[in-house]
Amino acid sequence: MTPDEAVVGRTGKLVVGTRGAGGPGEVLVQVRGGTETFLAYSDEPLERGATVLVIESRGCRQVAVMAWSDPLLSDGEGDAR
Repeated sequence: MTPDEAVVGRTGKLVVGTRGAGGPGEVLVQVRGGTETFLAYSDEPLERGATVLVIESRGCRQVAVMAWSDPLLSDGEGDAR
């Protein structure tokens, strides 16, 4: 399994929520001039529609993700500027 380093560090939206240890979800990521879907694994369950950061490529279109909120768009209390 060759990792896909082009996707690491990208953000995406979950189209299928993750279940933590219970199994993967699916994330849509803008990469290589288009959008692609990957199986998404996370340590904790994440809801459909959540914005995530890809932190690892596991090869075979599988990635590890974590919840993400853009620090430039938030004042730290959840309110958009």
